[in-house]
This record gives sequence, structure tokens and C-alpha cells, in this order.
Amino acid sequence: MYRILLLSFFLLLNIFTASNADFDIKARTSILQDFYSGEILFEKEPDISIYPASMTKIMTSIIAFDLLKSGDLDLNDKFLVSEKAWRLSTAGYSSMFIMVGDQVSVENLLRGIIVASGNDSCVTLAEGIAGTEEEFAIMMTAKAKEIGMENTNFANSSGINDPDNYSTVRDILIMSNYLIKKHPKYYEYFSEKEFTWDRTGGDPITQGNRNPLLYKSLGADGIKTGYLAVEKYSLASSIKRKGRRLIAVGSGFETKNSRSRESTKLLTWGITNFDLVKIAEANKPIDNIEVWLGKEDYVKVYSKKDIYKTIKKARKNKLKVSIVYSGPIEAPISKNQEVATLKVVYDDEIFEEYKLFALNEVNKLNMFSRLLRSINYLIWGDV
Repeated sequence: MYRILLLSFFLLLNIFTASNADFDIKARTSILQDFYSGEILFEKEPDISIYPASMTKIMTSIIAFDLLKSGDLDLNDKFLVSEKAWRLSTAGYSSMFIMVGDQVSVENLLRGIIVASGNDSCVTLAEGIAGTEEEFAIMMTAKAKEIGMENTNFANSSGINDPDNYSTVRDILIMSNYLIKKHPKYYEYFSEKEFTWDRTGGDPITQGNRNPLLYKSLGADGIKTGYLAVEKYSLASSIKRKGRRLIAVGSGFETKNSRSRESTKLLTWGITNFDLVKIAEANKPIDNIEVWLGKEDYVKVYSKKDIYKTIKKARKNKLKVSIVYSGPIEAPISKNQEVATLKVVYDDEIFEEYKLFALNEVNKLNMFSRLLRSINYLIWGDV
């Protein structure tokens, strides 16, 4: 017998296919995601190839962050500035203005990459980690494939002109999502509005972050701008407001002003047209289900993952959430045993299903108690 335990709330469903019909932004390609639910709220030619320009530096940072997290790299480690890196400090390149022969800390190099968008700091970090920038680019591409960036190849660490350095806005979104999820501590660098480099042989240089959204009241805390003459302007951006996070990536904006204006428009549209509903928090009890012949009559159940749904404000169709299990569940029940399914249903059709697990163990009653319980059930139908 299956028992369905209806949770005490109804949610709202949005049908995304119709939601984008009257909305567009002036970019060649773009995508918008609700971070917590993973829902794609808007996309425009998201899989066409682009030159990611300085958005490449997101992956350069990720490689370093992964090594910092594993203990194979330290923020205080210092790398030698090569002539190749120093040459990118000249006019015409985004740079941190490091000098050949300098020993620069990993932390300063990362801030030079993330805040000042320094190509020179990218090469120094790449050579310090992998020996050569070419070897570092191989590491970058391997990481891209590992996290699901199927249409990306990195040929350098900075994103400067190279036909073999290509991606898509969907892949840049995947990369940005990985950055924020896996490295929340280091992601804070992307919200810094300025960086001062106390350079060798000269006065300190202070540079502002090039992300225009950081200077607006949007709640932006990243991520990275880009520009190449062939690609025009690009931006991977993220805002965090009222318990929500949205990530947007766009490329092919005609001007700097257009990049800022259209990215703001896209993120604002996502905030004002959609709501986020939290259905379950990972590893926290959702509800109780009945137990048969156990020392407790109920066992708490939980999901191993956060479950969120994004809701279109203009469409208030009911979405039912239920816990389904075959039971009561017979004891003994071990902790973390799979015992039920959480079903998200729309219009009598299953929308999504999630496995639920026992939060605690439930031991079996002794033989006398089990016999008494069974007799009660036979006589009274009372379990």
C-alpha cells in the first residue's frame, strides 16, 4: 500500500517557455539563471561560439582557488615575474603594472587579475603554477571539461586575442556557477571595488574594478567584464538580493554603456518577474513518516540536496508537493536509509522527484510488544 503525505503548502509553477516571448536584450548572446534552483530564466542564442576575452580570467582564478583549497598553494606564496608577463604591463593592455624580476604574492596576483583585470598578473600566476602559460591553459581546458563546459577551449590565461580561446555564454555560466558554489570565500575578491598595488620602484597604483554593476544599487557582487574588438563587450555578472542570487552572462554588447544597461535590465527582469520558493534544505528534516513495529511511531525524513523552485509571479498555477512511501515503513530503520520520495506534481503530472532518507535510526520492538501491536492491528486496525 502507498501512503501519500501532503505537505502543508502549495507552491506556484511557471512555464518558462512562454515567459520570454515579450522580453529581449541588446546582445548577440545571453543567458540568465536563478542560482539556487538552477532554472534558466532567459536565454538568447546561448550556445553560439564567443571569444570570452577577460571572462577567461574566471577560470584562471578557479585553478588557483582549487589549489588553495587543496593546500597545494598558499596566498603568501610568491611567483617570479617573467619578461613575457612584464611585456603585458605596457600600454594597450589591462595590467597590474608588475616589473620583471619582481616576486609577487599569490594573493596580490589574484587581486590583480580579478579587480584590475591584469593580463601581466595572469601570466605570472600561470607560470608560477604550471611552469608555462601553455601548460596552464591545458589545465584550464581540462577543468572546463570536468565541470561540464562542453564547448570551451582555453589557449591562454588572460583571454587576449587567440582564435583557439573560445567558449559560449552557457559555458561561462557553468564556470561562474562553479566559482560561487565551490569557492564562496575567495569569490569575495570579485566584489572588491578597487585594488592598490604597492609596486616596485614607483608609487602605489590604485585601480578600480571594471565591473560597472558593482557601482549600482543592484546587489551585484561580481563577476567579470570582457572586451575584444572582434567580440565587442561582454559581462558575466551576479546579484544577491532578498535571499536570491541571479547569474547573467552576455556577449556582443555594442558599447560599454550598453553592456551595463542591458545587463542591469536582464538581472532586474529576473528579480521582478520571478520568485524563489525553498521546498527543502539539505540534511534538514522535512516531515515525519509512519513506522510499523518500531520503538518510535514516526521517523523524520530529509533530502540530501537543497530543493528550490523558481516561480513566475504572473502565473499562479498550483504546484503540489507530496511525500510518497510504501508503508508504514517496517522497523528496523537505519539512519540515512532511503525510505520515501518527494514528488513535485503539476497538473497531475510528475514534474520532479527526489529521494528522501531517514534522519535517525528506529529500532524494532521486542517480540512481546510486536505481538501485542499485531493483535491490536488485527482487532482494531490500529497500527
